[in-house]
Amino acid sequence: MKYGKTERISGIVILLALLAIVVPWLMSDPAPREERPQPTFVIEQPVDVERQDVPVPDMPDTIDTPAPSSPVLTDEALDEPIEEIPRAPQTDQVASSSSDEGSSSQTAAAEPSQQAPSQPSREPDSPPQEDPIAALVAANESRNSGASVAPSAQQQGEWAVQVGSFGDTANAQRISDQLSGEGFSVFQRARDNNLTTVLVGPYATSEDGEAAMALIKQRINVQGLLVRVRD
Repeated sequence: MKYGKTERISGIVILLALLAIVVPWLMSDPAPREERPQPTFVIEQPVDVERQDVPVPDMPDTIDTPAPSSPVLTDEALDEPIEEIPRAPQTDQVASSSSDEGSSSQTAAAEPSQQAPSQPSREPDSPPQEDPIAALVAANESRNSGASVAPSAQQQGEWAVQVGSFGDTANAQRISDQLSGEGFSVFQRARDNNLTTVLVGPYATSEDGEAAMALIKQRINVQGLLVRVRD
């Protein structure tokens, strides 16, 4: 118990000392902050400047312009004698000019007579050159005419152009007559499904068949089909 009281008393003393230090610090006002200078805007009065009135210059009534300088004739210049330039007689000049014209006309008339025999004989006309454009057009026309001829059909050929298959024999005969009129070799074959196939050919090679197919397209506007013919 003895030690407990001493400790309590010492604790109370320490607390009182702390309170005595802290309480005045808390209760005191904070130190005022330093005031910053506020910006100021001052308008100064204008400075008076002395003004002087300048008089308006007077305009003159007339403006003197210098007159153009011209040569002045004096009495001495008028008194000087004027020399006359002698003139040559005109008759001599006219005679000399007429003689010159006569000689020039005689020489001009003599020159054509002298040049006439010296002209070279005219060369015979060279044969006209062929126009390359006309030759090219003629070659294209001959090529087109050659290509428009249908290739000849071969009895033992293996290639033909199938123009179409028709259920009506009248239609098949009509297209066959049209192809025959264009110069193609046409034949028909009947199928099991009551269709009649119109063929053009036969041809020995596939190239001939392709050429015939192109001609058919060109002449009657029908796209054929190249097929191999089998007996």
